[in-house]
Amino acid sequence: MRRACIDIGSNTTRLLVADCDSERLTPVHQERAFTHLRRAFTSEAEIGAAKIAEVASVVSAQLGTARELGAEDVRGVATAAVRRAANRDALIGAVRGSCGLEIAVLSAEEEARLAFSGAARMLGRAPSGPLGVVDVGGGSCELVVGKVPDRMSWCASLELGSGQLADECLRSDPPTDDELGRAWTRASEALDGVRPPHADCVLAVGGSATSLRRIAGSMLDAPAFARILSLVAAERAVDVARRFALDADRVRLLPAGLLILKAASERFEAPLEIAHGGLREGLLLEASRG
Repeated sequence: MRRACIDIGSNTTRLLVADCDSERLTPVHQERAFTHLRRAFTSEAEIGAAKIAEVASVVSAQLGTARELGAEDVRGVATAAVRRAANRDALIGAVRGSCGLEIAVLSAEEEARLAFSGAARMLGRAPSGPLGVVDVGGGSCELVVGKVPDRMSWCASLELGSGQLADECLRSDPPTDDELGRAWTRASEALDGVRPPHADCVLAVGGSATSLRRIAGSMLDAPAFARILSLVAAERAVDVARRFALDADRVRLLPAGLLILKAASERFEAPLEIAHGGLREGLLLEASRG
């Protein structure tokens, strides 16, 4: 069955259209818009009216694409930024009024569970022991340990994401050494006290991880972290984006996402393998199981 998921995140609004059953998923089409929802918060923790209208328009267009591609079932979800918004019902209502799609606001635990399930089911192999997953989004970070395919046994959710860390600490292009130092301290302190159980294999999911595959390959270990940090500290975002066929908006967020992933890797005491699935894949596979 052809299904689709529209995911309203803190940095991006993403569409995944895929053919899937309860065990397999084949992507048909993917797209994203950098809607930067969390930047539109007012002092009252509300999403501004103009941003609500923009996101509703983006979701409506993505829903139209999904329908044109033959998606029979389209699910809409929202994560950290909408979860924290005092007026999240206004955004949900605007999307409903624009295109009729109902948006489910995921709890941190639901977000972690779906990210784990999507990463585990798209792994293509079964680790002999526990699997770890690190999901770095724009407004939060989830660390999960469990067993393939979907048995989550431990999770932690942190209110720090790549968008927030970049806005707080990384103002220059390229970021300065001092800015990177402050961002690393912030990321490391955010994970203080987080002690995940042992995992035989740890996967990285989310927009930063997916983009880093083009720069570092499939594995993020200590040499890879050092090499990428040197690169992003030496070149403007637009130049890195051009070299690796990435969006400049994403490259501006990459140093922040990379530092959070590095801190998580140190807590797991393991390198991170970049996953081929995450929240959206997990949601569609779960929907296929009924």
